[in-house]
Amino acid sequence: MLRYLLTEGDVADVRFGLSPLCELGLSLRAVRDPARYPLQLGWVRRTQAARADLDAAVLDALIDDRLWTPDFLNPRPSSPMTRLEDEFAALLELPAEAFHADLVAVHGRVPDVLAGPVRPALRRVVAVLADLWEASFEPYWPRMRTVLEADIVHRGRQVAQSGLASMLNALSPTVEYAGGEVRVRLRAPGDRTRPIGGEGLMLVPTLFTRNASAPVGDGPPMVLYPARGQGGLWEAERVPPPGAVAAVLGEVRAGLLAALGDPASSTELAVRLGVTTSAVNQHLRVLRAAGLLTSTRYGRSVLYLRSDLGSAFLAGPAGG
Repeated sequence: MLRYLLTEGDVADVRFGLSPLCELGLSLRAVRDPARYPLQLGWVRRTQAARADLDAAVLDALIDDRLWTPDFLNPRPSSPMTRLEDEFAALLELPAEAFHADLVAVHGRVPDVLAGPVRPALRRVVAVLADLWEASFEPYWPRMRTVLEADIVHRGRQVAQSGLASMLNALSPTVEYAGGEVRVRLRAPGDRTRPIGGEGLMLVPTLFTRNASAPVGDGPPMVLYPARGQGGLWEAERVPPPGAVAAVLGEVRAGLLAALGDPASSTELAVRLGVTTSAVNQHLRVLRAAGLLTSTRYGRSVLYLRSDLGSAFLAGPAGG
């Protein structure tokens, strides 16, 4: 059990972040044991051939049979806009003692392939991670990031509507919050208690954890939790057109209206519904012009959400 202790000031400083490097590192779990990550089987299959020529010896040294990864692969992001190149630059400057300590915490020793001078070892780690990104993430990152960003928007709405405690208790079945204490049930044996101490608690959605995760060592306070919306990431989602509403709007627009009970971007909706992004954008513009949707910019994405009028239209007599 990991316990984070929050003062009143710490409660006000709970933040969200995204880390491309965290996704890279945690994706090794799905590569090592795909059966444990069924929602990402589509990604594992699509990228299998592209991963065949990567430096397998180094990748194997970055994960163990428990599916633990060293903390230097799980840096605490500064914001939802973290850039991978900045994370790689910071990793290359990692002190030798931290590099070795993180590997020992996972393996009990420094794997042979990463033994020896630290700077060449770090350059080799970054090189294989950059190759993994190019082969397996770059083509799919826009849709993956959309899911992660949409999750953050959803959690923000939860805080605004129901409060911080409600949001924290909904992150994962293994996360509980009460009385200024965030408890995270981890597979690792033993208990750890960590006062936040003004550092701020960072919450990081990820596609590659089934329950909540946290740093192996005593790093900055951070909880990685499973992002919502992963089920529709790799396969087209079929939203049943809501009755007579489809006769008025057409099946595609009615399906979009039904799907937008939670915020989503046109890219995410295109992946979920199995249509082109340009077609989705045309329909979204019409629905927004009719007052059935609202939109807001989040980072580089525009997120759409069913308006009160849209919800009333969907739930009214025409929706039956």
